[in-house]
Amino acid sequence: MKKKLIGCTLVDLKDIAASYSMPEYTASQIAGWLYKKKVRSIDMMTNLSARFRDLLKEEYTVGMEDAAETAISSDGTKKYLFPCHTGSFIETVMIPDKERATLCVSSQAGCKMGCKFCMTGRQGFHGNLETAEIISQFISVEESEILTNAVFMGMGEPLDNLRNVLAAIDILTSEWGFGWSPKRITLSSIGVMPALTEFLDSTRVHLAISLHDPFPAEREKLMPAQKAFDIRKVVEVLRKYDFSGQRRVSFEYIMFDRVNDSKKYADEVIRLLEGLNCRVNLIRFHSIPDSPLRPSPLSIMEKFESRLNAHGLVSTIRASRGEDIFAACGLLSGNREK
Repeated sequence: MKKKLIGCTLVDLKDIAASYSMPEYTASQIAGWLYKKKVRSIDMMTNLSARFRDLLKEEYTVGMEDAAETAISSDGTKKYLFPCHTGSFIETVMIPDKERATLCVSSQAGCKMGCKFCMTGRQGFHGNLETAEIISQFISVEESEILTNAVFMGMGEPLDNLRNVLAAIDILTSEWGFGWSPKRITLSSIGVMPALTEFLDSTRVHLAISLHDPFPAEREKLMPAQKAFDIRKVVEVLRKYDFSGQRRVSFEYIMFDRVNDSKKYADEVIRLLEGLNCRVNLIRFHSIPDSPLRPSPLSIMEKFESRLNAHGLVSTIRASRGEDIFAACGLLSGNREK
């Protein structure tokens, strides 16, 4: 099987060029074709010699994957289904919002974390996505040329696939790659250690931590990974970093009726995050089959929001998008419709 050029960093491309005794600048030329011009064949890389292109084609392919299926929500959200090397499928969601077009990217096929409120977690873990499969999501969607933002909030735990996710972020934010500002990217995590520290030290992209319950014993019932990655220790780590500048940290809080939506929980969130420069995004639970969990009423969510804001903790209720096509938070499964 031929190797993929998509997903290669500039260092990788320099190694490839050197293996063919080509000048180092050849790597930048290939990067330009891949990430700026987004070509789909080596033959289109016309500033490379015909001989070099022929040699490359013997071992390499560009390696982009086309979507197997697409679905469009009544609110304009679009969900793409992509095949991956594991033999399963992953989903990618494009969310339009006025002048913004945000891509919700998957990093794994399935997930190891087993969160009780998430369709992805229910299916188990099928494998890490290659860097090529992550970057291909950005290039293969119809909206590739108009994307303004990206969130690593699709299928999987990004920090459980740290090497490939960091390589993808390098491609997205480097001048030789997409040239995006790190401010355009947010990564969501439950707080995997020690990957969280390496991520914070090596990138400048925004971070969103999945909180959902401030009491460790209760959080563990919803999120079994709490046992390995205690939310209190996650917050301790975050307190060592400066989030007063361009990089932001936020906490995602899905609200479940009569589970985590009372004054007691709001007050514990306030206590847990006191003094940390952050915000809390409150999210309506999207019901999944055979789950006893139910979404909190909007009135309860608004009271929760008001209490956090009254105590100086910036909080907003996030609008749901794409629920009718199972593209909203917690609903991605990678299942084929046909």
